[in-house]
Amino acid sequence: MRIWPGRPYPLGATWDGTGVNFALYSRHATAVDLCLFDDRNATEASVTIALKQKTGFVWHGYLPDVRPGQLYGYRVDGPYDPLGGHRFNHNKILLDPYAKALGRDITWHDSLFGYSVGESDVSFDTRDSAAVAPLGAVINDAFVWGDDKPPQIPWNKMLIYEANVRGLTKLNPKVSESRRGTYAGLCSPAVIRHMLQLGVTSIELMPVHHFAKDQFLVERGHTNFWGYSSLGFFAPEMTYSSSDSPQETVREFKRMVKTLHKNGIEVILDVVYNHTGEGSEMGPTLSFRGIGNSSYYRLAGNNRYYDNFTGCGNTWNVHDPFALQLIMDSLRYWVQEMHVDGFRFDLCSVLGREPRDFDPGAAFFDIVQQDPVLSQVKMIAEPWDAIGSYDLGQFAGLWKEWNGQYRDTVREFWRGDHGKLRDFATRICGSSDIFQHNGRSPLASINFVTSHDGFTLKDLVSYSQKHNEANLENSGDDHNRSWNSGVEGETTNKDINQLRERQRRNFLTTLFCSQGVPMLLAGDEFGRTQGGNNNAYCQDNEISWVDWDLSSEQKAFLKFVRRMIQLWHDNPVFHRQTFFKPSMHGEPEVRDIHWLTPAAKPMTIADWEAGYARCVGMLLDGHMVEEYDANGTPLEGDTVLLLMNASEDDIPFTLPQLDETFYWLCELDTYYPTRRSKDLASGHVYRLKTRSMALFVRRKERRSLLRKRVVERRD
Repeated sequence: MRIWPGRPYPLGATWDGTGVNFALYSRHATAVDLCLFDDRNATEASVTIALKQKTGFVWHGYLPDVRPGQLYGYRVDGPYDPLGGHRFNHNKILLDPYAKALGRDITWHDSLFGYSVGESDVSFDTRDSAAVAPLGAVINDAFVWGDDKPPQIPWNKMLIYEANVRGLTKLNPKVSESRRGTYAGLCSPAVIRHMLQLGVTSIELMPVHHFAKDQFLVERGHTNFWGYSSLGFFAPEMTYSSSDSPQETVREFKRMVKTLHKNGIEVILDVVYNHTGEGSEMGPTLSFRGIGNSSYYRLAGNNRYYDNFTGCGNTWNVHDPFALQLIMDSLRYWVQEMHVDGFRFDLCSVLGREPRDFDPGAAFFDIVQQDPVLSQVKMIAEPWDAIGSYDLGQFAGLWKEWNGQYRDTVREFWRGDHGKLRDFATRICGSSDIFQHNGRSPLASINFVTSHDGFTLKDLVSYSQKHNEANLENSGDDHNRSWNSGVEGETTNKDINQLRERQRRNFLTTLFCSQGVPMLLAGDEFGRTQGGNNNAYCQDNEISWVDWDLSSEQKAFLKFVRRMIQLWHDNPVFHRQTFFKPSMHGEPEVRDIHWLTPAAKPMTIADWEAGYARCVGMLLDGHMVEEYDANGTPLEGDTVLLLMNASEDDIPFTLPQLDETFYWLCELDTYYPTRRSKDLASGHVYRLKTRSMALFVRRKERRSLLRKRVVERRD
């Protein structure tokens, strides 16, 4: 086969319409062979070509006779010196770090390991892995995007819907069977219709970078369902495609994005750049380890072992310029070529460790901030890592953050914990104590009560303990701040089931009445359960799949959630872009927010500090101080009153006074989910039921209504 010198850039396999340029970075390699395979069943390469050209540390060559669809891998020679940080093994076929599609996945076999399995990791294995190693595939990037444009939803109007591509549609009867669990299924009319009726603006997909299905899970009869074990940072996960063609997998992903955009829905990817699926020194040699172990991974002091800030065996080396470049090239590829709208970074604190501790001015963050492409898309950080670094509020600039303190505090408040009232109020107001110090807004806070990692919303109110026996291991968080409402797990007790449903309504109403960006876990809108499993990372089955066969109770709950989200969409007071303003001493009192006791009196310091207090009113003024729309027009919405009662008792709550031309319209009460809106006069004593919340909107008095109402009338 003909080979020409080619170019060192771009890295990867690039089809230019005539031939393919191959380029691979390896700083310490002594030789690089490009291996071409006829098909995914091949047990050995049909052609092996030595790449003789080397520019800097990039090995390259151009093959004018290769076309899209070609499967390929590399053999890389160099020192096998684990004690010195090098683990080259020419016997292993290696996946191109820049492969844009996978042509073949891993078939687990001992030959995939650079050392002899059963012996020390410094031993050397001579077996050939050509028959079982993952292979890259050359693709043609051409795609007709037409008039596709990013929806560019403003942060203050975003509702994020966290979902797994496979889990969301695998059981959906309205999706054709061949497309269930795929990119095509996710953008099917039925799924899009559901998201639009729900009010979703942005879908956050759990990892879609091609990921390793860990050997120990496969041998156990499980798999890596969540996908937090990246192997291909440019390649969409092949098992999420309705086609077995590498080229078609890429096109199907693009069609999904294009279809979602056409319906006004953004696509945000959950990405894992903190580690790879190769694991610790006892893991396989699939790609990075055999191409440049000391370049791609952070090595511990003796170089034999890995820094493990991720809990997954290795840590990506953001201090190596080429390893850092791979992250940036990957991010730009997904924006420019795949048209995604943003990213959520798993264990993002790891990317800021310079060298050991988190630094908000780390090189990665500096590069993102000044990058002309990435600085224009949405960036969300998971602000912690696996060994205890918790950096919530320390990210700056364009970054938003998963607010774990919001999650924990809201759970504790509605569980009925004492002494949580002040913290609860701070969280639902946007967490100014966390984000305001560096000039950020409430929109820096991604608010959530549940996510993929932990209990679903239904399980949060049904289990006090995790039940992860199906994982066949002791995994999952033991500190869930959950409450089973009286009985552990499923029950036929009507009172307990009603309490659980009410608690779920309380959680979601709180979420959508909070300042910040709300995130909803897929299935929580109608009560998906995992049977108490709070770490279903390995469960590719009914435990994790969203069940769309809804009971009448689930349909009623979904109707309530849609109604609450519509109220959230409609009222600007829930979409603030600045923190609430305190009153100015010596001037007429003008506030955006008033905190009220059940007697409709302003909360005092003593009221806040009363450890037993679990009931409060929050009045949001529709005349929003210094809040403007995109055109600079001052924003004004409805004045909203929220009453929240996390205690075991009913609380009589006096509605605040209004001008005689106004009345309070009760739009929603979590204790009476199906009750129609009702109007009440100011001064009316509203009986706020145990563990419930109510939402009122100030309205103009209708002429047909009596001017005065009997204040003593009880609800």
